[in-house]
Amino acid sequence: MTTIAYDAKRLVRNRTGLGNYSRTLVNDLQRQLPKDYSMLLYAPDKGSDDLRSQVTETERLKYVYPEKARSGVARAVWRSWGIVKDLKRDHVDIYHGLSGELPIGIKASGIKSVVTIHDLIFLRHPEYYNPIDAAVYKAKFLLTCREADRIIAISECTKRDIMEYGNVDSARIDVIYQSCAGRFSSKLTQESVEATKQHLHLPTRFVLNVGTIEERKNIGLAVNALPKLPEDIHLVVVGRRTKYTESVEKTAKKLGVADRLHILSGIDDNDLQAIYQLAETFVYPSRYEGFGIPIIEAIQSGLPVVACTGSCLEEAGGPDSLYVSPDDPVMLAGAIKQTLKGAGGREERIKSSRMYVKRFENNDTAKRVIDSYKKIKGNG
Repeated sequence: MTTIAYDAKRLVRNRTGLGNYSRTLVNDLQRQLPKDYSMLLYAPDKGSDDLRSQVTETERLKYVYPEKARSGVARAVWRSWGIVKDLKRDHVDIYHGLSGELPIGIKASGIKSVVTIHDLIFLRHPEYYNPIDAAVYKAKFLLTCREADRIIAISECTKRDIMEYGNVDSARIDVIYQSCAGRFSSKLTQESVEATKQHLHLPTRFVLNVGTIEERKNIGLAVNALPKLPEDIHLVVVGRRTKYTESVEKTAKKLGVADRLHILSGIDDNDLQAIYQLAETFVYPSRYEGFGIPIIEAIQSGLPVVACTGSCLEEAGGPDSLYVSPDDPVMLAGAIKQTLKGAGGREERIKSSRMYVKRFENNDTAKRVIDSYKKIKGNG
């Protein structure tokens, strides 16, 4: 029996991003791992009941929590260091850090390790982070590079960053794209979509953006482009508010387009799917990303995409999406106009893009991760 352990902190706590990645991958692995593999999910606490329940315990998949760590500090210490003792106690063969971290001492323990690194934005753009946080993240990253037997990068862009900032040989890195569910490809009923439009008071024509409203995501660029678009085109932003949101709203007011900017937070999955289907175009002006899942969701929903150059967004959106400078609102407005209903080539762009993103749907991410496990076991 081979026992694989997983860092399940984000799995039981995070509703988006790293949490979704962890839950989707663990569920897929449970279905595909050979029967002589068992899985242990190590979490500092039980987290959220509804998130934890999305990965059901079975005969060969169990959750493990620290026995003595009661305070938040003690749990953090356990996850970063004390967990190694528990991994040895439980006869773990391979430890997989799902969110870019490995515990201190994993290599010295003799336990093989794999880590998934999603992005290195804190190194590429430290200006978006508290300096102390950026320093801590950097130290953890460099430690992880030394400790890991293999590294999974979620994009070629992230792989390049790992090689540059961690001085890691490319032979130790596997690029494995995130698995993307195809649910956004399915159409909701017209009644359901109309109900979402009514209760959220959505405009008839709008450009959509989905993602946390923070400086790096650069939604201010789209706000600056809004006055250059037809007056009946609005901008709908779905995401968690931050301090940056206030500056975005002030810019919209200054430009005289405050009535055309709609910011929505706390949107559930069904409403989000409907919002995608109501939109006319998707815009993603982020300065830097590790991948860009919302782009794929938008394309699955039948939307053309306009994004920015400078990171991995071309990998996510493919050659038929449009890309502009993250500092040029005039260029962004021009690209958006090319994707509005009635624009020449719009339907062809949508069709070609949908074919492109099929590589991320059912792309057998779990199988490729299992191949990584086999490599460090000497079987691949």
